[in-house]
Amino acid sequence: MKRYIGTNVMGLRCPIITAENNIVDIAVDTILKASEAGNFKIDDRDVVGLTESIVAKSMNNFATIDDITNDVKNKFNCDEVALIHPIMSRNRFAICLKGIARAFKKVYVLLSYPHDEVGNHLCDPDELDNFDINPYGEIVEEKEFKKCFPDTRHIFTKVDYIEYYKELIEEAGAEAVMLFGNNERNVLKYTKNILVCSIHTRIRTKEKLKNAGAEKIFCLSEILNAPVNGSGYNEKYGLLGSNKSTENKIKLFPRDCDNVVYAIQEKIKEKTGKKIEVLVYGDGAFKDPIGKIWELADPVVSPAFTDGLKGTPNEIKLKYIADNSFAGLKGEKLEEAIKEKIHNKGNNLVGSMESQGTTPRQLTDLIGSLCDLTSGSGDKGTPIVYIKGYFDNFSEE
Repeated sequence: MKRYIGTNVMGLRCPIITAENNIVDIAVDTILKASEAGNFKIDDRDVVGLTESIVAKSMNNFATIDDITNDVKNKFNCDEVALIHPIMSRNRFAICLKGIARAFKKVYVLLSYPHDEVGNHLCDPDELDNFDINPYGEIVEEKEFKKCFPDTRHIFTKVDYIEYYKELIEEAGAEAVMLFGNNERNVLKYTKNILVCSIHTRIRTKEKLKNAGAEKIFCLSEILNAPVNGSGYNEKYGLLGSNKSTENKIKLFPRDCDNVVYAIQEKIKEKTGKKIEVLVYGDGAFKDPIGKIWELADPVVSPAFTDGLKGTPNEIKLKYIADNSFAGLKGEKLEEAIKEKIHNKGNNLVGSMESQGTTPRQLTDLIGSLCDLTSGSGDKGTPIVYIKGYFDNFSEE
């Protein structure tokens, strides 16, 4: 019988996860019940994704604003600091800023423009041509910046992050100085105490500033990279990947996730005889075409995944083959020729013309993005995603 359905993605509803829940048992139970209720079979190489949020919650990986303040104070032990290129986010950075600012008397904030690292705009890039401003030149101070760009509200949330961050710092009892520029080294004219707040460029930025004369310098990934008074932590990513939990508490990115994904894989194998693949996923790696916002505010798409999800796709571009290698064939003959081509494809198609346009990204980035788009971040209530047929191809019935 001809197969008409390829990849099938389903969001699964599970109980609300709280601290100390057994996430492995809950995930396995949810998958088995969903399979029965949804009338689908569990097969080898099916994929299950769990949002990083429910994994972190089950681990009780939380910390308070006071924990952040104490760690920052212990590491810097000084009165002023420059925060380099934080993203503009109420959910991600603002809650951390509350704790950071309490540790200092004066806080410089260097914002990149026309947009931050993940694409949140402070100003219209086209308007830069109207002013004698070079984003990679000297630092622009707030008064001058606002003269050129009086409306700096976010395109979607309508929050003015310049004013918002300044208010948070002042509420914490520190003086706030807002600066604008993309050449991080120029901030050393103001202070040599640096907290690098960028996500994906942090290592390079830290090295550049250290070489340029920074004296005390840390990244957000080095704040809460160990417990403070029994708090949660993440030894690899620190505050990166954290989210606002309450007005005074954050949920950190989960740690030790490898144990979770392999335990789920093993339990499903015990109960069904099938070997599925499992990953924990956070933000997907895609870009919004309207707001130009790159979704990935987490340090990675997937902090943990089973071995079967390593690597990149090894796929042939069907339309290229149909239009070139088999341009003279039609109907069943064309289908049979393509199926045979897929059966005989090599194990490594990197660089091959036959694979061009097949998105040679990491499987975990592709699948994690698919999961994130499926579960969303709102009220769908489906933090577990089940994917069937992801590794199937046109040749399989």
